[in-house]
Amino acid sequence: MSAEVISLVALLVMFVVGTVLPINLGILAFVATFTVGTASLGLTEDEMFEGFPAKLFVTIVGVTYLFSVARRNGTVDWLVAAGVRLVRGKVGLIPWVLFLVAALLTAFGTFTPAAVAILVPIGMNFAHRYRLNPLVVGMMVISGGHAGAFSPLAVSGALVLGLVDKTGLHVSAVALFSASFVINLLLSALTYALLAKRPAPLAEDAGEAAGDEDLAVAGRPDWRQWLTLGCLVALVVGALGFHLEIGFLALAAGALLALVDMKRQEKAVDGISWSTLLLVAGMMTYIAMLEKAGVIENISEHAAGLGAPLLVALLLCFTVAVTSAFASSTAILTAIIPIAVPLLLSSHLSAPGLIAALAVSTTIVDTSPFSTNGALVLGNARGVDGRRFYRQVIGYTGAIVAVGPVVAWGALVVPWS
Repeated sequence: MSAEVISLVALLVMFVVGTVLPINLGILAFVATFTVGTASLGLTEDEMFEGFPAKLFVTIVGVTYLFSVARRNGTVDWLVAAGVRLVRGKVGLIPWVLFLVAALLTAFGTFTPAAVAILVPIGMNFAHRYRLNPLVVGMMVISGGHAGAFSPLAVSGALVLGLVDKTGLHVSAVALFSASFVINLLLSALTYALLAKRPAPLAEDAGEAAGDEDLAVAGRPDWRQWLTLGCLVALVVGALGFHLEIGFLALAAGALLALVDMKRQEKAVDGISWSTLLLVAGMMTYIAMLEKAGVIENISEHAAGLGAPLLVALLLCFTVAVTSAFASSTAILTAIIPIAVPLLLSSHLSAPGLIAALAVSTTIVDTSPFSTNGALVLGNARGVDGRRFYRQVIGYTGAIVAVGPVVAWGALVVPWS
């Protein structure tokens, strides 16, 4: 069996085991890096771990730590509450406020699952209290999170741009962010237009919700929250205006905020997304090892020879959409972009278009109940028939898997290639 086949089989086994069993995919990736690297590729330990993403490691630690501190001192809750106040009694606008707040949170560095975890319980309480369709509320929160997830300040955006920067290609950060935002905005508009008026699948014992679980009205921030808001602004200015390393800036801001509020920040480190960090580091180390051994280049050459580049691009979009519905979208992105690069270099396909289409196709299916975001929506739904609501979420995700890649390919790849 060739090294390429062994590498692909190991990657497939990782995804299957990581999906079926409760084990972090990053752990499996590190084990596969050592096993495949020594037994099949003949690499030394130093060569295997040259691809460990140290810069991204610092970025993820810094950003998630800062937002953990901001959650504990109430700044994130204040931002969410302030956004909800914008509806001014117009309950039908609540899903749109949640969409915009989710986009804002992820655009400034919050992980999408973290933003969804913050907003979905609030949204589901509103849906139960005001008889809004919980499917619409939950899906618009997820779409909002992905709308902002590819900003240059977001981890997903930094991940994709970092992968592309290692090649001879150029993808504009503005183009990537705009593509994701516009498609998720259109998806939310269609979701709202088609489903907002449909009744929720209420449980037989669903009663009136008590108002004491609704989000409290936001007052004026205290001095710690003002300081946190100032640190977030400084983070943006430093990263975008002066091109300073966002991970170190976030760690410095988080440390400052923790020092002035030590009683509430003792466990702020627990808010660092260690599982995501392990996942990303493991997968990127494995993929980097395959690149060093020439496996990725060989696989890409075979993929490019399957047919017309446009059809191969569509096939890639469908592949990542189907796979990401059952596995980590972050892991899929780290695996698929290096495979797509040689195809881009050897064809007239638009690099920004295909990279954006792959990013969108990978993330819009995170509404699946097998993903973290979809599971959060299912777990926080109130007053609904659980089985019927589950079927609704499955049906919604199936429609996105079937149509989303075609839309992303048709809008982002075809016109510019």
